[in-house]
Amino acid sequence: MSLRSFLARHSFHYAWVVAFLTFLALLIAAGIRATPGVFMVPLEREFGWSRATISLAVSINLVLYGLIGPFAATMYEQFGIRRTMVFALAFLGIGVSLTTFMSQPWQLVLLWGVVVGCGTGVIALVLGVIVANRWFVERRGLVIGILTASTATGQLVFLPLLALIVQRFGWRNAALTIAGATFIIIPLIALLMRDKPGQIGLRPLGNINEALEEIPQSQENPITSTINTLRLGMRKPDFWLLAGSFFVCGASTNGLIGTHLIPACIDHGIPEVKAASLLAVMGVFDFIGTTASGWLSDRWNNRYLLCGYYGL
Repeated sequence: MSLRSFLARHSFHYAWVVAFLTFLALLIAAGIRATPGVFMVPLEREFGWSRATISLAVSINLVLYGLIGPFAATMYEQFGIRRTMVFALAFLGIGVSLTTFMSQPWQLVLLWGVVVGCGTGVIALVLGVIVANRWFVERRGLVIGILTASTATGQLVFLPLLALIVQRFGWRNAALTIAGATFIIIPLIALLMRDKPGQIGLRPLGNINEALEEIPQSQENPITSTINTLRLGMRKPDFWLLAGSFFVCGASTNGLIGTHLIPACIDHGIPEVKAASLLAVMGVFDFIGTTASGWLSDRWNNRYLLCGYYGL
């Protein structure tokens, strides 16, 4: 029985499988991005590196995480979702594994700053948006909300666990744990992920009237295509409003809270596992709010929603 016949017989749309695989990949990447907060104090104790030195690597990581996004979108269009995801996850897993051998600050900057920063920049929210736009017509906002909430879920799942492993077995075992989780999902992505519904003879979920449309593969150089698209976007005031507000959100959540809350708690006598659990609690409400925001975006004007969020 073909995959298409099986899905039709069981009234199940393969878009949900693709969304689940995307959620797993984003969850792993979010867990990796949240790891420096758990590693900062152990690295200070073992190597004598200053918090400023470690923060430099995290800063480079976050900058590349943001800058890679537009180029990642072009990579997904040029090389396909499945192939790009497999490559980026393997790149991440290798980079995190190699951190267990580092002994110099420049190695931290290279591995955690450059390698992990580039890898997480590819497995980022841009992936969720592309998957939602290709596979969903109905419930697209809800799916984007759930995939966006993977960042919070990554904190929920990994931070307390990693903090416990660091406390009992050391930071290297924690790094190998998150790298192992990355390698585990690569075969699932390779076997089950699909670039677009047309590959298995389906329409996007909710598209029942329109004919199947093949997305033409761009022949333009990926870097040139990205720069041209950015130039087009920069002419719009909406681009700068969103970019500026998201910059503030990223600087506060990822740059300050995500990176420095756990070390600050340890400085004030709060144990590492409990500090990670506090951050995970924030992730619980983040998950609820982000998923609800996706559901609301299918029903309300997004400008009013965004205005309300920033008002809060």
